[in-house]
Amino acid sequence: SNCTQTTEFSLAGFTEDPATQVTLFLLFLLTYLVTILGNLGMITLIRASPLLHSPMYYFLGNLAFVNLCTSTIVTPRMLVGVLLGKKGMAYAWCMAQVFTVDLFLVTECFLLATMAYDRYMAVCHPLLYPLVMSPEHCSRLVMGSYLLGLANGVGQTMGMSSLFFCGSSAIDLFFCDISLLIARSTSDTTLSLVILRTASSVLGVPTILVVLVSYMAIISTILSISSAEGKRKAFATCASHLATVSTFYGTLIFMYLIPRSDSSRGADKWAAVLYTMVTPMLNPLIYSLRNQEVKEAWKRLRKI
Repeated sequence: SNCTQTTEFSLAGFTEDPATQVTLFLLFLLTYLVTILGNLGMITLIRASPLLHSPMYYFLGNLAFVNLCTSTIVTPRMLVGVLLGKKGMAYAWCMAQVFTVDLFLVTECFLLATMAYDRYMAVCHPLLYPLVMSPEHCSRLVMGSYLLGLANGVGQTMGMSSLFFCGSSAIDLFFCDISLLIARSTSDTTLSLVILRTASSVLGVPTILVVLVSYMAIISTILSISSAEGKRKAFATCASHLATVSTFYGTLIFMYLIPRSDSSRGADKWAAVLYTMVTPMLNPLIYSLRNQEVKEAWKRLRKI
């Protein structure tokens, strides 16, 4: 009753050493620039090259857009904090960051699940693939991913709006993470926790199951192929997406599902760096370096 609502949160940095801060700033800035160029380049290439006008690359273009948004939401503000030492973030901006991060996080989960299903149909049911993955169906799957992400962002933000914060407003991370904010609240967090856990169960778990079941069926189908060349080609169509899924879900599971002591919480920052900055940078590189069709599209575009 003697405490006023917090109007600003203090985001933790990585280090207080000036030399290390400069090094981290340059490293994160380079990562962000590569992320922008890589994802914008992938989106442009997919739109410009008829060779890439297929369901897989349609999903990949949307994944590149989501990666670009996720990185832009988090990285520029973090760069300002590292360079200038500004750790404060206004309450309204923090809530906006919660909304957008949760929106694009769930959208990416569903896009990755959709891409896994796309690879399942291509490898296991190639004759039905043109019918099931028609342009209309693909558009609905992508639109559904964005709508479910929007529903998650709105729901989480509404749950957060009823919370009261006073006293210590320090967040031991470089962006406003909803689970840490709930832990810092001095009011009843029951509603927020119910929304968070329900969203994780209803939206997160099914996407992981779709990915796991799809790749179990894909691996089983690949192993049943008699020729070594056939196995290589079938696996090549899935290797890039599997690498992306492993990096994205691996860091999320480490950060949110593996229990650990308070003394080991410092690793959360680097896990968050992986899925908010490193993974969005790596995705276009993975698909461009490992995919022969993307390489061929780049060559044709350069000749024009």
